[in-house]
Amino acid sequence: MKRIAVLLLAFVLFSCDSVNTKRVISTDNAPQAIGPYSQAIQVNNTLYLAGQIALDPITGQMVEDKIEVQTHRVMKNLGAVLSEAGFSFDDVVQSQVFLSDLNHYKPMNKIYAEYFNSEPPARAVVQTALPRDALVEIMMVAQKP
Repeated sequence: MKRIAVLLLAFVLFSCDSVNTKRVISTDNAPQAIGPYSQAIQVNNTLYLAGQIALDPITGQMVEDKIEVQTHRVMKNLGAVLSEAGFSFDDVVQSQVFLSDLNHYKPMNKIYAEYFNSEPPARAVVQTALPRDALVEIMMVAQKP
């Protein structure tokens, strides 16, 4: 009986410990963080991706000053982080898009849509000042079933 109680207690403690497993995700295929933050944090089946701007992961420099080019670079950066964690754009459930100018909404939206096969995530878009004079920044949350 004691053995069963010990095994049950061990199972409960192990299960509770794994309920909130936190893992830092980092890849050289996306730009390194330019501040005190991680590219992404995975908690169990949920991945929280930091905002990405259009930095080239190799040079660390901003790409061309066109919204279409920057949006592609941002989505490729996010895709690299998703992939590193074993996720894809199909797993994205929510995104937040920050634009330096809402006049960029339509061309950004056209490029953004190319990365989602079906059932795009919930999304918000706001205008704000962005680091390094970026035209667009996007952050995401992804979840596995």
